[in-house]
Amino acid sequence: MKNTAESILKPEQTYDPGQQTPKEIVAELDKYIIGQDQAKKMVAIALRNRWRRQQVSDELRDEIMPNNIILIGPTGVGKTEIARRLARLAGAPFIKIEASKFTEVGYVGRDVESIIRDLTDYAVAMVRDEWTDAVILKAEKLAEERILDLLFPKPVIEKPVDITEGESFTMIESDAVDDSEERYQRTREKLKKQLDTGKLEERTIELSVSSSDAFPMLQVFTPGGIEEMGMNLQDLFGGMMPKKHKRRKMTVAEAREVLIEEEAQKLVDMDKVVREAILRVEESGIVFLDEIDKIASSEDGHGPDVSREGVQRDILPVVEGTTVTTKYGMVRTDHILFIASGAFHVSKPSDLIPELQGRFPIRVELNSLTTEDFIRILTEPENALIKQYTALLSTENVKVTFTKGSIKEIASMATEVNERAENIGARRLHTIMSTLLEDVLYELPDPKIKIVKVTAEEVRTRLKDIVEDEDLTKYIL
Repeated sequence: MKNTAESILKPEQTYDPGQQTPKEIVAELDKYIIGQDQAKKMVAIALRNRWRRQQVSDELRDEIMPNNIILIGPTGVGKTEIARRLARLAGAPFIKIEASKFTEVGYVGRDVESIIRDLTDYAVAMVRDEWTDAVILKAEKLAEERILDLLFPKPVIEKPVDITEGESFTMIESDAVDDSEERYQRTREKLKKQLDTGKLEERTIELSVSSSDAFPMLQVFTPGGIEEMGMNLQDLFGGMMPKKHKRRKMTVAEAREVLIEEEAQKLVDMDKVVREAILRVEESGIVFLDEIDKIASSEDGHGPDVSREGVQRDILPVVEGTTVTTKYGMVRTDHILFIASGAFHVSKPSDLIPELQGRFPIRVELNSLTTEDFIRILTEPENALIKQYTALLSTENVKVTFTKGSIKEIASMATEVNERAENIGARRLHTIMSTLLEDVLYELPDPKIKIVKVTAEEVRTRLKDIVEDEDLTKYIL
């Protein structure tokens, strides 16, 4: 009976990285990100263009390259959140990496190609989970059958022997076999009903499981460890080493989880999973290069700047298109979308080497957040801070409310502190809210506290000293 992930989930039919129009993408981003309309518009177009590229003829498809984007703006204005939400909307393989990881004085950072290896690892895990979900019901049924076999093993019954002189003897033995088989099936059905109703969950059974120490630990002394070698020694030598198993006693409930995982692994063809994952990386992968301004070099071109320029030249072939060796095979980077971001306080985009600048033709400047933006951030998004704290306190059976005046006061103080100290954008709201509710969060659970009402006056009282004292502003970073 053919019931595999291949028959349930076909890449060309199920996976569609551009199912939403640009306007629909922006509408979804609006649920989590306040303002930055131009940036959201550009990334929505870039995502939709990936779907459009899939619709053109084969001859032209490979010629259409993604328009990589640089998001320019201060920290905390939504650059990373835009890229992360975009990847979730697309269902695309996505990885966020700090460009500064690849450079230190003397250039002892990670191998740049590890970006693509990490992206491929993530894609394989993502596709495997999808295909596992597609066969989970069948895996549950198979696991149940194995549990029944462990609870009530089938007795060994001698088959009747065809004896020419004793036909009556043969008939008696056949009846006995049939009767024994019938009793076994009746008992098994009873156990199955008890299993389905949860009456056997605490019953202890003995199960053979793979040992975690089936392969010896190997330490590879390289700058990036074994991941820089582009291979996995377990995969390389695993077939040569016999797998170790050990008997473990566990409850039926625990055994069910183990057996479902084992059966799901058998049903999923990992060769097809890897092919699908590589296809997704090559056709719709998204790499978010954060802090790209940290590898921009100044005009003097000596000292640490030499290292930074070297990192740019290492990143360049990956961005413009190359083939990277991974433990799953060769992965082309020609059509991966790269979104870079940086504050560019000290440097500017033109400080990047010209070749790298040319690979990021779209530049979007994100605006600094205003008091009005902070008010909206506190209340409007689906993951708004006030909604988060309301949910957290509700777990202690406490109802918390914020007056309109208190919300405006929190936003005003965030703007003021950002102007007087380092501007960290919306992240300032996290520390202000934490300081504001510090005492309540510490005291709970307390039966005397059932309702918490935050007013503008209370906000001013709690945060006045911290905001006004220059020396104390460092504690509210």
